[in-house]
Amino acid sequence: MRSLAENASAELVIRNSRFLAEAVIVTSQEDARAALRSRKEHHADASHVVHAFAVGARGEILGCSDDGEPAGTAGRPVLEVLKGSGITNCLITVTRWFGGTKLGTGGLVKAYTEAAKAVLAAVVAVPLVSTREFSCTVPYDVYEPLRRKMSELRVELDREEFTTGVYLSGRVPADGADALRTAVSDLTRGVSVVALQEENLTAQKA
Repeated sequence: MRSLAENASAELVIRNSRFLAEAVIVTSQEDARAALRSRKEHHADASHVVHAFAVGARGEILGCSDDGEPAGTAGRPVLEVLKGSGITNCLITVTRWFGGTKLGTGGLVKAYTEAAKAVLAAVVAVPLVSTREFSCTVPYDVYEPLRRKMSELRVELDREEFTTGVYLSGRVPADGADALRTAVSDLTRGVSVVALQEENLTAQKA
């Protein structure tokens, strides 16, 4: 599965109706609902704010809504496009401003499908990787060799604090967690240990 590197948008005009499609990073159903509320408030003058989302490690948690469009003509087509993309942790909203010309059920399905495809064509998607958060405190004299080892292991550091020792925390790819723990133990002769959290899926940085 992949995830969005950043939010994206695309706009289409179909038979005088304006369709604004937006792809938003979310990590839960609650995130998706909050982002949807924000879009509805921001586009309060719109005729409809249709949405679909997929969250979870395999995109297994799904949801969609036609938001007043004829049943099955809006939310479901957007969801099908999202499911077919292999992207998870994503909310797609398609906001429509009615232009005075009815599209019919077939026309609506086509329009919402095209809008969802357009915004997904505009996104930058990156692989989801399994990582573990870690923290450790090491003596100053092993800081530089440890940082080199962390670079080899593709560690992402969030914090570095220099006090009586050097406190480090961040994320390590799950398959490199044991190597990090061994490196810290070897470099400090067993004085320092690494605290590791459970595995979590995060977007791989470019």
